[in-house]
Amino acid sequence: MADVTAGEADGAAAPALSRRRLLAAAATGWLSGCTFNPDADHSGADAPRSAPLQPPPALAWVLSSGGPRGFVHVGVVKALAEMQLKPDLIVGASVGALVAVMYASGMPIAELETLALDLQPWELAGLAIGGDQWFSGEPLADLVDHCLRERVGQPLLERLPLPAVCAAQRLADGEVVGFNHGRAGLAVQAAGAIVGRFVPVHIRGQRYADADLVMPLPVRLARQFGAGKVLAVDASAYEDRAPAGTEKWRAGDLRKRALTRPDAELADLLLHPDTGYYAGTSRDYREHSIAIGYRTTMAARERIVALHRR
Repeated sequence: MADVTAGEADGAAAPALSRRRLLAAAATGWLSGCTFNPDADHSGADAPRSAPLQPPPALAWVLSSGGPRGFVHVGVVKALAEMQLKPDLIVGASVGALVAVMYASGMPIAELETLALDLQPWELAGLAIGGDQWFSGEPLADLVDHCLRERVGQPLLERLPLPAVCAAQRLADGEVVGFNHGRAGLAVQAAGAIVGRFVPVHIRGQRYADADLVMPLPVRLARQFGAGKVLAVDASAYEDRAPAGTEKWRAGDLRKRALTRPDAELADLLLHPDTGYYAGTSRDYREHSIAIGYRTTMAARERIVALHRR
């Protein structure tokens, strides 16, 4: 099965990253033990920021948050690549931001899938000494930056072959900001800094965290960047299919649906893969989720291709 990515479709061949080198990069922060200044303010020239896109993107893909359910995004972009489709912009929240940036870098789909199957959660986190939470996402940032240096020379969002936006919540006011310039690793780290678990990322005097609690499916953000059409992927659970015994999570499920609904209604086409109610991180679960994302996307092939017609 042929894998077509933005970089390859444009004829920009790049050397594949070895699994050993990727794992070594991801483990750097963890094996070094700790992050000793987790609340340091990143305010240099390469600090993430938001800037207008010119020209405005005709079509955007939007990848939601979702924790382990976010493995479906890998299956979705795998199917879209097989259809030889690509957007003008890709926007991601939380795990969706990680997949978005890796895809936008031109990483071959087979390599992205291998990364998703092989990396372990503890390889993307480090202990945060002196922080207000236990963990820091600094190893995740290091991994992203390493991958981008290998593919595009510099770990900067504006250097990506395909424009990408990482959605993060500004904690001071709850505003969702779309980082599309500056250091990609920091932008992904901020987008994935789960509130209450990971230390927020301090950027240009403001603290940022995962947008899951305010905009888990950032279609409105894509529209703010000028996207004319939007294909959105919602990795949340189907709360109406929750099995018996899950009542204690009902309030959270309903909150999540209330947050995703306004953005789902603004998408031109919404994919909502059903991976089952329970999520996990085992290899079997990841393979299952990727396969569900792939099949869901292929089942909507005609509508997706029609949406991409210029």
